Amino acid sequence: MPVVQTRQLTRTYNPDTIPVHAVRQADLCIEEGEFTSIVGPSGSGKTTLLNLIGGLDRPTSGSVHINGTDITGMSDSKLIDFRLWHIGFVFQHYNLIPVFSARENVAFIMLLQNRDKDEIARRTDELLDEVGLEKRKDTRPAQLSGGEQQRVAVARALACEPKIILADEPTANLDTTAAMNLLDIMTRMNREKKVTFLFSTHDQRVIDRARRVVRMLDGAIVEDSCHEG
Repeated sequence: MPVVQTRQLTRTYNPDTIPVHAVRQADLCIEEGEFTSIVGPSGSGKTTLLNLIGGLDRPTSGSVHINGTDITGMSDSKLIDFRLWHIGFVFQHYNLIPVFSARENVAFIMLLQNRDKDEIARRTDELLDEVGLEKRKDTRPAQLSGGEQQRVAVARALACEPKIILADEPTANLDTTAAMNLLDIMTRMNREKKVTFLFSTHDQRVIDRARRVVRMLDGAIVEDSCHEG
């Protein structure tokens, strides 16, 4: 069963005035363990497609299935709950809670899931260790570098044990060293733990690591190729 399946997925903004066809009839299938980049110039629709897959935006038509579940017609409350348990997010601007430490940012997702406190503590420590922040667990985002903040975001995305992690331009604000360190971590988790990653990016550093590249232009998928990243 595919982790992600979109069928004729379409998103049109301002349909009654001057329509903007952000995504046009996109058919995409992502299997478990893939490391895939959606690429294209600004305005090509890659971020919109990622947001539709993640349930952060609603399609005009078509459908999105996550691990066999159709999320297209879900109510807002059901969609929020579904995302909490099945989808991890990594954003360009980190989106960490500034008054929380790294530890608290990662634990927060599991608190929302009402997990056991001992399990939360154990898993939080494990995840921060895995992303190389074992000495920065009690540090707030403002005292962390951009690369460190994004590693906290990756640990947070992994906390709910999602079916897929959606990463929107995760390296855009990072220098080369921080970006490569982050990509090393995500590549290792993909290969060793079979974590499924789907990126929206124009960063060649990310594209070079991907084993599959989906290219978009003017809202449409125009190329879908596999190679060893």
